[in-house]
Amino acid sequence: MITRMSSLFLRTLREDPADAEVPSHKLLVRAGYVRRVAPGGYSWLPLGLRVLRKIERVVREEMEAIGAQEIHFPALLPREPYEATNRWTEYGPTLFRLKDRKGADYLLGPTHEELFALTVKGEYASYKDYPVTLYQVQTKYRDEARPRAGILRGREFVMKDSYSFDLDDEGLAESYRKHREAYIKVFGRLGVEYVIVSATSGAMGGSASEEFLAVAPTGEDTFVRSTGSDYAANVEAVVTPAPAEQPVEDKPAAQVHHTPNTPTIESLVDFLNGAGLGREFTAADTLKNVLVKLTRPGAGESELLAIGLPGDREVDFKRLEAAVEPAEVSMLDEADFTRNPFLVKGYIGPGALQANGVRYLVDPRVVRGTAWVTGADKADHHVVDLVQGRDFTPDGVLDVAEVREGDPSPDGAGVLVAARGIEIGHIFQLGRKYADAFGLDALGPDGKPVRITMGSYGIGVSRLVAVIAEQSHDDRGLIWPRNVAPADVHVVVAGKDETLLAGGERLAGELAEAGLDVLLDDRKASPGVKFADAELIGVPTILVVGRGLANGLVEVKDRRTGERVEVPVDDAVRHLLDVVRG
Repeated sequence: MITRMSSLFLRTLREDPADAEVPSHKLLVRAGYVRRVAPGGYSWLPLGLRVLRKIERVVREEMEAIGAQEIHFPALLPREPYEATNRWTEYGPTLFRLKDRKGADYLLGPTHEELFALTVKGEYASYKDYPVTLYQVQTKYRDEARPRAGILRGREFVMKDSYSFDLDDEGLAESYRKHREAYIKVFGRLGVEYVIVSATSGAMGGSASEEFLAVAPTGEDTFVRSTGSDYAANVEAVVTPAPAEQPVEDKPAAQVHHTPNTPTIESLVDFLNGAGLGREFTAADTLKNVLVKLTRPGAGESELLAIGLPGDREVDFKRLEAAVEPAEVSMLDEADFTRNPFLVKGYIGPGALQANGVRYLVDPRVVRGTAWVTGADKADHHVVDLVQGRDFTPDGVLDVAEVREGDPSPDGAGVLVAARGIEIGHIFQLGRKYADAFGLDALGPDGKPVRITMGSYGIGVSRLVAVIAEQSHDDRGLIWPRNVAPADVHVVVAGKDETLLAGGERLAGELAEAGLDVLLDDRKASPGVKFADAELIGVPTILVVGRGLANGLVEVKDRRTGERVEVPVDDAVRHLLDVVRG
């Protein structure tokens, strides 16, 4: 196939779009692959749609290789199935809700577990029907509060979601393994640099959960890896190792000290070390108590939550939000402190919190027998040697402190190092959450019902276009991996001479006859403009038909390495077939 740039619906730009922050957003817009329609919504132009469809093809091939069957659900869905699983409420403001002309409630599907479960329930009844895996490539909708980075984080996006249905947990484990291996093949074929990390299940529910993260400094997800093992996890899924409990009997008695003008951890530590208490204090010896409000979807009032953690740590709000999902987290305002006068800013301690019914959860490091410096619930006063298990007992543990480089790895091997990534895939062992909601059973060989267990497996198809662009570009433009490039060869006619144009036309025709997709720049533009567009568009192999044609030569450029070779024009097609087909 030949695509002529003289008639291609394409307009490249020389300047970055004003709202673009990351390389993929800048380059995909400048190269004419996508155009913004609204915040979080983009149109796919011809070249962009080609890349998207090629990624879809790779995904479909690997899904079908593990026996998955493709179906397609509507994006406009009724409320009732999501009410049955409580996700109509749990999704909160992320869900696009609307009413039809008769007043019935609908939503734009953010994900389709409910529909898959109901469809299988409606079609299958016997254990002989299982296992089965179904998938779709479908547009999803989520009302992101801050859509950003172009198609990396939009309100409308294309996703592959597949679901396995098995009779028992052993079958689920096997379906999970097959999907995991299929994902490895998908991302390998697409040339993506990625890591597989332990993850949380969030609103999806279920147990085992892993994310596939594309390594990128612009990524929104922070993950950590161990220096001494293959441990890797999204920070939301890191489990902080708890130190051993200590005896409480040998600890000195708690004492309240007047600590004027010490509302911060830094000021408190400075004061204590100048107070002649006979020992040195660090921020890690203090117990910081952070207050937040939790608002559960559908609930009227917010709930106060206090989090106790070592003073050298901060609460990681992404970890906190993941831990309390679907509740929303917000900070206290002045009105909250006015309503709760027992909260003394800068001097809050466990005593007043628990005496006033505020749920108090602590970091895993705050184990029984540990002694802390913390607020005495009185302005300008702190208590020293307040011992967990003797002087206060928290309501539970909440592991939401920041994870830092150098922290011990949870598996006991090495320490953690951090990097950033973009989520491109997520696999879950959902278990029976959705089967329970809809009574999804199969009659077993003994005639008794067997509750089906499910797995859920997603790939961000449209996001992958941006991810590949993030990982594969330079300061001149995009550099597509061959499997997803919008063409196999970009033929640039470097001049307006009719002889050059005829030579380019002939070579493009021969390449197309040989089975290659060709992008032919036959425009009446200067060579400089054509070369700049070729590098911006990013087809991995560029064939330049220029002045060398008079001597029977053309130039082949590798967009990835910058290497250029002159090839006899009569050998050009064979040479390019070898390059493209490798």
